[in-house]
Amino acid sequence: MKKVTLILMVLFLAVSFTNLFALTVDEIIEKNIEAKGGKERLEAVKATKATGKLFAMGGMEAPFVMYHKRPNNYRFEATIQGMSMVQAYDGETAWNIMPWTGSTEPQKASDMQAQTVKQQADMDGLLLNYKDKGYKIELIGKEDMEGTEVYHLRLSNLGMLEGMTIDMYLDAEYFLEIKQTMKGKYEGQDFDVTTVMGDYKEVDSMMMAHSIDVQMGGQTVSTLSMDKIEINPEINDSIFKMPVKEEKTTEKKEPEGK
Repeated sequence: MKKVTLILMVLFLAVSFTNLFALTVDEIIEKNIEAKGGKERLEAVKATKATGKLFAMGGMEAPFVMYHKRPNNYRFEATIQGMSMVQAYDGETAWNIMPWTGSTEPQKASDMQAQTVKQQADMDGLLLNYKDKGYKIELIGKEDMEGTEVYHLRLSNLGMLEGMTIDMYLDAEYFLEIKQTMKGKYEGQDFDVTTVMGDYKEVDSMMMAHSIDVQMGGQTVSTLSMDKIEINPEINDSIFKMPVKEEKTTEKKEPEGK
């Protein structure tokens, strides 16, 4: 009986010490923000410009440029076979130019595209000031991901598509994001998109991912490889606004003989 009691006491103490040193959601997020450069430094960034190459299925390769500017401006442009593909958001309207659809005219983005672009436009990312944005974050646990220990966070109440959640995985040693999976419903259909971040490099005292893979159905559909990220470049606000289609006017010809 004494032996059983002793074992139970040891187990109780082990659990107590585990809980004592376990990190809370907010502590994990605080370490993530510090790992990336700290709240003050991150919020001091007013604009960024990233250049590099886009790799897509089928062996396609294209140069790209990606702009961010506070408060919520975003533009991604890639040159594919001499044609420009654009996704952009000016804080109000999400729009794109998709030449392979048969039109080179700017079009308003679909609801799903708009939500994705709006998320991209948030320079602070999902974790910084998440409470002010109304997000809810829970700690699912500490897990093993292909040999790497990670903290698994689940974000909800994102104000996006129906039932949308984002599962985010942070490296348990460096506290940097290495993967996130977005799930939800769009027009009655389930969707599941995974983003894998890597090749972190220091840029102006901040750690930034220079490689971003987008996966669907377990396959990589595109990879962004960044050669350079500029901090606080001069960017004209006009590049984020959807161009207004000019109306063509035809001159009326005077009847002959007048």
